[in-house]
Amino acid sequence: MPRRPTIADVAKLAGVSRATVSFVLNNRPGVAQDTRQRVRSAAEELGWTPSSSARALSRGRTRAVGLVLTREPELIGTDPFFPAFMAGIETVISRTGDGLMLQMSRPENEVDTYRRLAADRRVDGVLLTDLRTNDTRPELVAGLGLPAVAVGAPDDGTGLPAVNLDDRPAVREAVRHLIGMGHRDIAYVAGPDEFVHARRRLQAWSDALAEAGLPEGTCISGGFTAEGGARATRMLLERPTRPTAIVYGNDLSATAGMAVAQAAGLRLPEDLSVVGFDDVPLASYTSPPLTTCRVDPVSWGRASAQALGELIEAGSTADVELEPAALVVRGSTGPVPVRRTG
Repeated sequence: MPRRPTIADVAKLAGVSRATVSFVLNNRPGVAQDTRQRVRSAAEELGWTPSSSARALSRGRTRAVGLVLTREPELIGTDPFFPAFMAGIETVISRTGDGLMLQMSRPENEVDTYRRLAADRRVDGVLLTDLRTNDTRPELVAGLGLPAVAVGAPDDGTGLPAVNLDDRPAVREAVRHLIGMGHRDIAYVAGPDEFVHARRRLQAWSDALAEAGLPEGTCISGGFTAEGGARATRMLLERPTRPTAIVYGNDLSATAGMAVAQAAGLRLPEDLSVVGFDDVPLASYTSPPLTTCRVDPVSWGRASAQALGELIEAGSTADVELEPAALVVRGSTGPVPVRRTG
């Protein structure tokens, strides 16, 4: 395998010092025009190109972006959203030779994780996901000098550029879809209350019921996990009058809830209608296929990586508003069951 040409090779062929080659190739002043042309001709003749590591060093770059996920590590493998989101990030950064540094952190170690990323110069910027109410991370990364893009936008703002997707219209449409098929007792299995997007989805469900003149339904936290979704479903099915439909905060909890309902002898959707959120690939292969609210995590990851890249390179970037989530009707929802009274 032929040896890769170096700056020293270019300098020798051009008859100049390595420092002069560096000045020319980095477009620095102080070098005569004929010398510049000689150096560039030598580089072209040798087929010399700068390595990605050399470019990174010359720009003070690490060529990596950071993503800190603050949750129990064992839960990441069960959540299909983040692998797809990270795949979207990779479609952008792989074109520039950058890498993704994924850091898992427990809540009590989160601040130290960001401080370590900044102190060790491991990343050029970070993506902030799972935004929370009264989130302290925007202020933290600003103080650390870490460029950051918020994935999602809280109602009170973060002071950071954001890549947002409005999930509320799809949840409201899901409730209207169920009401249109005669459902009046529509329960909700919510995500973690600390997450802004979990609160938004819950509020959208509540607003849609109120707009239809229906009383507030039953809400139980499922935590966006399969275990939480299963537990919440059991609690709902054990009520004296079980709901005829359940809307879940994400597909993971919804698919677990479907399994619990079917194990209890209920037919879907004849006895119970179920709606999820995310439209992960598995959603169309459940039995019956899951009615859900579609987002595109790959596109979301792609847009977030592009925004962060612009912020790192140019020092600023505009907010991005993606297409809102949309309801996808499949076989897990149907007309309200007829309940016998005696």
